[in-house]
Amino acid sequence: QVQLVESGGGLVQAGGSLRLSCAASGSIFSFNPMAWYRQAPGKQRELVARIGGGTGTIYADSVLGRFTISRDNAKNMVYLQMNSLKPEDTAVYYCNARTRGVDYWGPGTQVTVSS
Repeated sequence: QVQLVESGGGLVQAGGSLRLSCAASGSIFSFNPMAWYRQAPGKQRELVARIGGGTGTIYADSVLGRFTISRDNAKNMVYLQMNSLKPEDTAVYYCNARTRGVDYWGPGTQVTVSS
């Protein structure tokens, strides 16, 4: 079992920055991939960034160059630094961990970017 809790969301103006954090507990290890997804109203959940699992880091084209995913394995934390935010980045952001073929999700944190 893996438990994930996100924090750091909020309201920010376009062009601003936010840093999301995800605290992981349970059976999660440094070699397990972890990721951030987001879901905007009326849209499907989409991958924002992934780290680990043998694939390094990958980013959605829409956030490349603006967002940075990182992890602190000693603290079981994953972060998403979001810069140059745009109104279209508005969504609920979810932390994801995959272990033994099972996906685990946090409850999500709302990010709202005003124009």
